[in-house]
Amino acid sequence: MYNLLKTPLGRLRLAGYLEGTSLVALLFIGVPLKYLANEPALVRALGPVHGLLFLWFIINTISVGTEQQWKFRQTTMKVLFACLIPFGTFYIDRQLLKPLHRPA
Repeated sequence: MYNLLKTPLGRLRLAGYLEGTSLVALLFIGVPLKYLANEPALVRALGPVHGLLFLWFIINTISVGTEQQWKFRQTTMKVLFACLIPFGTFYIDRQLLKPLHRPA
């Protein structure tokens, strides 16, 4: 985990993991609890956290894409799109980001 924090791409991968985890928890735990059990506490707590992680992921993606001169349509757009789909950040990490990451 410490190696992820050493490089901008590593921090992007960490942001993707955290954002993806928060999205999955929100959609598959928080929303059913809110609507099926009338218990909105998890959505109220996790919603803003997920929002911040989402913004952090977007900002990091644009920053890393610019720094590493990614072609927008080929790489950056795919990474950005992944954060809109449940499990998308995990998929894009394994398929695209992990092979690019060479820890210092």
